[in-house]
Amino acid sequence: MNKALIIIKSPGIGDLQILLSYVHQLSKEIGKPVSILAQKSTGARSIFKHDEHVYEVIDLGKKDFLNIINKIKFKKFNQCYIYSDSLRLWLIAKLAGIQKIYHYPFFSKKFANFYKTAKEFTEKILQRKIDSVSKIYWDKTSIEKAKKDYDIQSNVKNIVCGISASGPTKRWDINNYIKLFKEINSKFPCKFFLAGGKNDEILIEKVIAEVKGCISLSKLNIEQIIPIIASCKYYIGNDTGFGHLAANLNTNSLMIFVDSPINYALWNKNIKFILPMGETVESFRGHNARAKDKISFDEVLKKSLELIN
Repeated sequence: MNKALIIIKSPGIGDLQILLSYVHQLSKEIGKPVSILAQKSTGARSIFKHDEHVYEVIDLGKKDFLNIINKIKFKKFNQCYIYSDSLRLWLIAKLAGIQKIYHYPFFSKKFANFYKTAKEFTEKILQRKIDSVSKIYWDKTSIEKAKKDYDIQSNVKNIVCGISASGPTKRWDINNYIKLFKEINSKFPCKFFLAGGKNDEILIEKVIAEVKGCISLSKLNIEQIIPIIASCKYYIGNDTGFGHLAANLNTNSLMIFVDSPINYALWNKNIKFILPMGETVESFRGHNARAKDKISFDEVLKKSLELIN
């Protein structure tokens, strides 16, 4: 009997979104839902809540090595797919008694292309070309409820705004966003849904104080945020987990890449992107670029208006 486990090491919500298509492709190939072993920070439990291709999500902790092995051993998986070169994760699968283990080559290059590596790994297993675009399965009733609760109307430009980021070097300056939202507001009736966490509340309050039509999402969890994003037609913001969620919810997205590898934009056709001035897809490496002062406001405004017009 086929019983498969997929192990995801990467901790981010955006990382999980890039891998979503491959989870679905493997499930279809096997002919039944798969189990996922992933860190809580990926939001996997919430994101896969309504997913027909995922049977369960098991939490991957950093310290409970023996406990994870025992959990997996009890479930009697006969195959495992590890989206990582981690020797620790391979040992977990091996000691849990899984016979077929597929994994990245050990000690892979530190700055390997995350999207390309995952795609090629999956294609090698399936022995065919696959599409990296997928979708988040979600309850339509909760989406309709979000539209009603937040008065999301089709005659208004409903925009999810990713002003947060996983680190300060990945953030375009908040004053630029305030200026941008004011410009957009002057041309269209808008509602801005400010996506960020509790650590971003000071920034969010600053935007709300200066821009009309803003709603904070900082106190909501992923399960509450997903139907709101699904109800909106546009995402504008930094390279964040919210932006990648938006792409898999078929939301037209414009991401500003300040200090992230550009391959995080190339996996989904719904993502349009902006790079620092003077950079190209071929030249821009991200990580240590420290280029937030090289983002052209005029270009962001132009592409934002093109996105929502």
